[in-house]
Amino acid sequence: MNEEKFFEDYCIGSSRVTAGRTITETDFVIHAGHTGDFFPHHMDAEFMKTQAFGQRIAHGTMVFALGVGLTASRINPVAFSYGYDRLRFIKPVFIGDTIRTRLTVSRKEPDPKRPDQGRVWELTEVLNQRDEVVLACEHIHLVQQRKH
Repeated sequence: MNEEKFFEDYCIGSSRVTAGRTITETDFVIHAGHTGDFFPHHMDAEFMKTQAFGQRIAHGTMVFALGVGLTASRINPVAFSYGYDRLRFIKPVFIGDTIRTRLTVSRKEPDPKRPDQGRVWELTEVLNQRDEVVLACEHIHLVQQRKH
């Protein structure tokens, strides 16, 4: 869905939560193939039975990619991603977990390089089915200002 939202329209503290998505073994295999990360913590079930988590854990980069992908249900044609800061993998994600993403506008300011745009920071939190934050980062958007 397209939703035109200008810099002035963003309100500090406003938030939304995406739909959920259940993580599967196929996700692990495809992500490992795409990235080349066949680390045993993700791919070796027998090895992981001997480790603290007791089962395979999802690639942090996969949780990030899927969590961000869930937010793409709303497309803002007057904004684009400037990048991500402060990425943290807080809790493990396992096969069978269902994740969703909560986005909260945390700050905004005019862009110092582009007088017609502003920067909007969204706290991006990926949650599991128990509402535990498993991943957090800041997403920075460049957003067009309204024409004055």
